[in-house]
Amino acid sequence: MDQTGSFPVKLYIYDLSRGMARQLSPVMLGKQLDGIWHTAIVVHGKEYFFVGEGINWCSPGGTPLGEPLSIVDLGYTEVPAELFTEYLTSLTESTYSRDKYNLFEHNCNTFSNEVAQFLTGKKIPSYITDLPSEVLSTPFGQALRPLLDSIVINPGGNNITGQR
Repeated sequence: MDQTGSFPVKLYIYDLSRGMARQLSPVMLGKQLDGIWHTAIVVHGKEYFFVGEGINWCSPGGTPLGEPLSIVDLGYTEVPAELFTEYLTSLTESTYSRDKYNLFEHNCNTFSNEVAQFLTGKKIPSYITDLPSEVLSTPFGQALRPLLDSIVINPGGNNITGQR
């Protein structure tokens, strides 16, 4: 917390492909992708993200994904930790329950974008939120969609509801 009573908000960006998307996407998709992005919001000393088991948290950089590829400073929020926890709990009971996860349409990046707007009024970078439509706009992406729809990303962490 700084002297004005606001808290820093950061976006942690991970490349799930660890560089492979950059190398293989031109051949497989016919277009360049710089990464397969997983994002999380860091605020109040914790990293929050949405995965196949719901909203999870860990210490910043504490998932098996290791350190983020990049960190974007989203600014500051005046939302205190207690209110933020209530907000996350309401999301787990509605739009971000474990059964709502979908790799292309309702994923960690959707969550990060919504939470970033709640906390700061800012969206996360569009190159991240546009990735699913870029993949699906290719013939290979369309052919792989049934397989990719069955994939659930889960880099660990503690579930917000305490469930596992």
